[in-house]
Amino acid sequence: MLSAYARGRRVGDAERLFAGMPDRSMVSWTAMVSGYMQNGRHEEAVRTFLDMWDGAGVRPNELAVCSVLPACAALGALALGRKVERYARGRGMLRNVYVANALVEMYAKCGSIRRGWKVFRGMGTRRDLCSLNSMIMVFAVHGLWTEALALFHKLRMTGAKPDVITFVVVILACTHGSLVDEGKLLFNSMRGEFGLKPRIEHYGCMVDLLGRAGLLKEADSLTASMPMEPDAVIWAALLGACSFHGNLELAETAVEKLMHLEPHNTANLVILSNIYASCGKWDGVARVWKLLKEKDHKKSAGYSVIELDGRMHKFLVEDKSHPRSEKVYDALDSITLAMKLVSSENPKVES
Repeated sequence: MLSAYARGRRVGDAERLFAGMPDRSMVSWTAMVSGYMQNGRHEEAVRTFLDMWDGAGVRPNELAVCSVLPACAALGALALGRKVERYARGRGMLRNVYVANALVEMYAKCGSIRRGWKVFRGMGTRRDLCSLNSMIMVFAVHGLWTEALALFHKLRMTGAKPDVITFVVVILACTHGSLVDEGKLLFNSMRGEFGLKPRIEHYGCMVDLLGRAGLLKEADSLTASMPMEPDAVIWAALLGACSFHGNLELAETAVEKLMHLEPHNTANLVILSNIYASCGKWDGVARVWKLLKEKDHKKSAGYSVIELDGRMHKFLVEDKSHPRSEKVYDALDSITLAMKLVSSENPKVES
């Protein structure tokens, strides 16, 4: 029932059922951790995992470990991820390819390339295509496009057949390396060499690649030729390229499409306003801000998430709800005062 509620996005029902259980087994704890993760509730997933591990004294199994590591990745909870790795390694869980793959992805998203590579190399012959895709992604998202492409070509030399995910990450590597021709060759090889039908994600990567390179007409033509309707991600990639390269006409088209696809996301209008301003079109700026006012545009409150002793602490702007908020603000005041003293003693130090 817990799993069914989670799959049906009825998290509240799952929580009530879980709270009323007289006894909780490893299965029920893991179902809650996994359920939170499936519904993007990363903080709750980590908190529940820690309640199970530290509070209830239930030792996580491989499924629980695989469920919490993506949440660690999403929150940047590197310390907890390393703690989970030590626990898993000590119990021989890294022989499980799913646990090892989850670790590689966690380290990738937390920016620890060296540790991700160490786990990847330690897998040896147990590596599967998912392992290779994850490692290529590690290199791609951190701008190490040379390493990403080298690993891709090594995969091909072994006779392994890339899948659609492989091409998403390898074209992403080309985007970070500004390798337009290489990206085009890879995109075209999907169908011609490997018999893979490009998905909307591949078109999105290509539009982003072309747009960043300033090839806006080519990016627009590719969008128009797609066999499926472009989604918000593709139009947002075009809008971002227009913002960088100052293409007002295409930006207006992109925003028109985006307002239809995601009418409540007023950030797209703010970007358009900035493009108008950069082009000196102040009447356009006025029109956009009038529209924003009609839509009651409000900026979301900023917040920070900090990991301390394996626990996640969330702070909103001017937040005083944290139980140790007085000590936090006292520490901030002390740091601010110290910075002012250093600045006054050395005028060359920028505040």
